[in-house]
Amino acid sequence: MPENFAIYLVLSILVLIVIAVVMYSVRIVPQSDAYVIERLGAYHRIMERGLGFIVPFIDRISNKVTLKEIVKDFEPQPVITKDNVTMLIDTVVYFSIMDPKLYTYGVHNPLSAIENLTATTLRNIIGDLELDQTLTSRDIINTSMRSILDEATDPWGIRVSRVEVKNILPPKDIQDAMEKQMRAERERREAILRAEGEKRAAILVSEGQRESLILEADGHRDATIAEAEGKAKAMRMIFDAQVYGIEKIKQSEPTLEYLKVRSLEAMEKVADGQATKLIIPSELQDLASILSAGATILEKK
Repeated sequence: MPENFAIYLVLSILVLIVIAVVMYSVRIVPQSDAYVIERLGAYHRIMERGLGFIVPFIDRISNKVTLKEIVKDFEPQPVITKDNVTMLIDTVVYFSIMDPKLYTYGVHNPLSAIENLTATTLRNIIGDLELDQTLTSRDIINTSMRSILDEATDPWGIRVSRVEVKNILPPKDIQDAMEKQMRAERERREAILRAEGEKRAAILVSEGQRESLILEADGHRDATIAEAEGKAKAMRMIFDAQVYGIEKIKQSEPTLEYLKVRSLEAMEKVADGQATKLIIPSELQDLASILSAGATILEKK
């Protein structure tokens, strides 16, 4: 019985050892990773995505490398411009590992190496620029840094895809001076805009007054013309009526006595006015003499 127990114990241990060896030997590599395999301390191969096997006690995984793009935000670095202004600039580097072998054996602590290389490159680029150029040339800085870093990291199996200058922090006194300059520039633009607005308003008021005077003159002219045309039309109608009346009188062949009576009626209307002088036609004077003589004859009878 003790012998059977010992056999079972040994078999159990062997089974556990086999399971452990299998578990150690079989490796599943994720889609975006790559494993660097060493055999007896020397580089052996790259295990890519999927199912892989390694030899127990001989092979080992030296490094697990991600193939995704890595974004590294480095701490602000002090740099000095060409005109001796010290400022802090922090950068963001986008890179990916193209060769896991070179990344593993090319440099010790690749991230620290990239950070130091970025700081050195940034100082060299900013050292050739003045303050104003530094503040307005981010695209130039980004392009230059990406080109230099990409070339320098090739032996490490790294490809730098983008470099972005995240923040540029000038000294406090420079920031105050820039703020005052910006404030003065805004005030100048505001004054110019206000003056242009007032000028435009004055021009519009003047144009409005001129147009109003022109419209008023045009209205007065049109009214005068309309009034004159109305008077002319009325006089024309009166003259037409008089001509029509004369024509009718001519057609009726009036007697001399009728004409004299009409003349007396006309004189009666003239006498009703405020005139101080009356001009009496000779025909009316003769008619008056006849009427006076007739009246004298009637009184004697």
